[in-house]
Amino acid sequence: MLSLTVLGSGSSGNCAVIRTERTCLLVDAGLSARQIVLRLERVGLRLEDLHGILLTHEHGDHTQGLDIICHRHPAPIFCTALTRESLASGFRKTQPRWRLMQTGTAFEFQDLRIESFPVPHDAADPVGFVIVDQDSRLGVLSDVGSITHLIRDRLRGSDSLFIEANYDTALLEADTKRPWPTKQRISGRHGHLSNDQAAELIREVAHAGLRHIVLGHLSDDCNQPGIASEKIRRVLQENGWHGTEVCCAPRHMPTPWLEVAHRAARPAPLESAPSGEQLHFWPAALA
Repeated sequence: MLSLTVLGSGSSGNCAVIRTERTCLLVDAGLSARQIVLRLERVGLRLEDLHGILLTHEHGDHTQGLDIICHRHPAPIFCTALTRESLASGFRKTQPRWRLMQTGTAFEFQDLRIESFPVPHDAADPVGFVIVDQDSRLGVLSDVGSITHLIRDRLRGSDSLFIEANYDTALLEADTKRPWPTKQRISGRHGHLSNDQAAELIREVAHAGLRHIVLGHLSDDCNQPGIASEKIRRVLQENGWHGTEVCCAPRHMPTPWLEVAHRAARPAPLESAPSGEQLHFWPAALA
């Protein structure tokens, strides 16, 4: 059974952890290495517990801690070839253990099935994830400017969702710190997701069994947790989905562990990372 904690999420850095009884993966590493280690400790984990790192894309607010983290603990990095190409020259302290994945395919890693899918964002090859074990299904959507039919299709049926809700449209328009071109980039088709866009996505993919919605990457200036969460709750209530918990991931502290699907017991303590792993690929359309 999958569990999720978000170590921190915002424009300054994004990092989450998923775990089962056998596996523990970092999803992005956009905090400093020091903060990643400290926040792992706050949720009961050590750096050595990590079996790998999943990357959505190469931007610094998702990768800034990679070099030092991989120097201290050589966990494999799962990413696309274009993301690796964008990041490779930035490593100074270590030679990463790259594990390349193809966008739109799925692979098995220990007791998990991980599918990546393309998303519109101004990065080399940005992806979202659907992460599945035998009991639960988690959808991960971070840094995306517009919602495609493929995104809707992949996120349907998720037991829990971690999705971006970067800005409130009115607050972004009223913001005096950002020049107009920056506002256009944020709200463009390859920028970031607004509260309204996130709510519309939830309207289309939510179902009675959806347990958690975690909103991430909230702008410090152009959004507020209360505004974002209320927008999502209203959509859920309008459609009669009253059992879904909604929360906003903070920037500076981890969320509590969230069980992706209903279950009776939490994971047993994790063993240290194994010495090797094997990937098996197949087209997502055939899965």
